[in-house]
Amino acid sequence: MPLSRLCVFCGSSAGARPEYAAAARRLGRLLAERGIGLVYGGGGTGIMGELADAALAAGADVVGVIPHALRAREAAHRGLSDLRLVDTMHERKSLMAELADGFVALPGGLGTLEELFEIWTWAQLGVHAKPCALLDVEGYYAPLLAFLDRAVEERFVRAPARAMLLVDPDPAALLDRLAAYEPPAVTRWMGRGET
Repeated sequence: MPLSRLCVFCGSSAGARPEYAAAARRLGRLLAERGIGLVYGGGGTGIMGELADAALAAGADVVGVIPHALRAREAAHRGLSDLRLVDTMHERKSLMAELADGFVALPGGLGTLEELFEIWTWAQLGVHAKPCALLDVEGYYAPLLAFLDRAVEERFVRAPARAMLLVDPDPAALLDRLAAYEPPAVTRWMGRGET
């Protein structure tokens, strides 16, 4: 599946480890090198800012999507190719999904997790056929992945749905996997009571 734009969910804070920002910068540069545009939450601080700055500096097209109410709180990035203001978080996620050919979550907090899980649920339900992935920097997502595996064991998540989430610690390898992604035939394994 060709990737012309990748949506990246990530934190508006820098987190506790410098490796998080370093991974964001590397991903931003790789997107530019591969001719892939970036769609993200529009912030200029934390991992969001590091990602956008690196992508812009390397020549990538960067689209930020941010609600009016968060424009000041998340310090909207002032140097973007395209900053789109929306009224609600729902509009933000919908527009980001529309603009992107795939989705990656870098380390982040509640907002990052909520965005990832919603877009992944949409893929499971067949709303879209775009790849969803985690860039697992320094094992940040290891506890979450263990929980997801437990959810499969307890039959609250089906194994094919779990397998839809691509995971890699290396940004270049993850981009390769996103580009090679083939969506599963969702209707073959969707069942009642399991979302």
